[in-house]
Amino acid sequence: MKISPFKIEEWMNRYEAGALYDLTTTCIKPLTLRELMNINNSSSYAEAEFSKIFDTSLSYGDITGSERLKNNIKSLYSNQELVNITVTHGAIGANQLIFYSLLEKGDEVVCIVPTYQQHYSIPESIGADVKLYFLKEENNWLPDIKELSKIVTSKTKLLCLNNPNNPTGAVIPNWLIEELVEFAKRNNVWVLSDEVYRGLNLIGNPYSISIADIYEKGISVGSMSKTYSLPGLRLGWICAREDLINEINHQRQYNTISVGVVDDFFASIAIENKTAIQERNFNIMQLGMKTFSNWLTNEPLVECVIPNGGTTALVKYKKDMPSRELCRRLQNRTGVALLPGETMEMEGYVRIGFCAIALKPALDLFSEFLHQ
Repeated sequence: MKISPFKIEEWMNRYEAGALYDLTTTCIKPLTLRELMNINNSSSYAEAEFSKIFDTSLSYGDITGSERLKNNIKSLYSNQELVNITVTHGAIGANQLIFYSLLEKGDEVVCIVPTYQQHYSIPESIGADVKLYFLKEENNWLPDIKELSKIVTSKTKLLCLNNPNNPTGAVIPNWLIEELVEFAKRNNVWVLSDEVYRGLNLIGNPYSISIADIYEKGISVGSMSKTYSLPGLRLGWICAREDLINEINHQRQYNTISVGVVDDFFASIAIENKTAIQERNFNIMQLGMKTFSNWLTNEPLVECVIPNGGTTALVKYKKDMPSRELCRRLQNRTGVALLPGETMEMEGYVRIGFCAIALKPALDLFSEFLHQ
């Protein structure tokens, strides 16, 4: 099987490690194992849980996720049972399993972009007919049902979206999610909602409603990487109706087997302490957003729709220079790493992770570079 180069990951693999200021990051400062075990400030809790893990056999464990973990994942939704959940190797493994389980050559897929390249490159590699629907800045990076209706046809099998959105930070309001569901029902379309940033809304309820909770053909993907600041666990999950989960579990035998008992164990602890982690991460997000907003106000050479969630912003720069060239020159001169918009099919933009460490000095260096 041939597949397009994964432009985001290849760029980050090449440039992220050498950055003095890494603004390509999409994760809030990852927790250490010690911080995770002490997240609820209870030494007795940490001691008891450490005792459990040290006595745990390092077997394959529960193949589709332990009952403890699945029950914790279930608590994040309003309309799911254990049979609707399977645990995967990160959200990246979840998305791949969904495409392999649902799509065949010739199927029509509509993908809302910008988004994670997986959403359109894997269907293309399977032989699906992929159509891209580009969000518009003037619409605050939110989908327009009327415009979607011009792209989605009676042949469309799957609609892919990302909420909250990476890279724009746009959060689809609940009323619009419900309208999207009604639209999908009318067209009998499956909807894959990559919800790895769910729980990181900056306005209103931190958790938007999940597509799997309100639509029979809705598929929700979650992860420990973003909301829970544990990208090193490499653990994600899928929530969907039982027959699709059964097919996904059939597919996952070929590429996952299990995620490992250690990942499963610590993911359970994190979700059980989600309130404390959410408070910690929200404070980091608020500080980052304040710094980022102040910079936008005072920098005339950029424009940006302020994110309502997630950890990234899509910034338009007012320079006649391709985004790859701009980012290469910027990092060579200043050590500041940004993600070029071209890697997300959004030339003329760069992605900035506003929860990055040393955000202010990095943004100041970016401004200096633009004015030079």
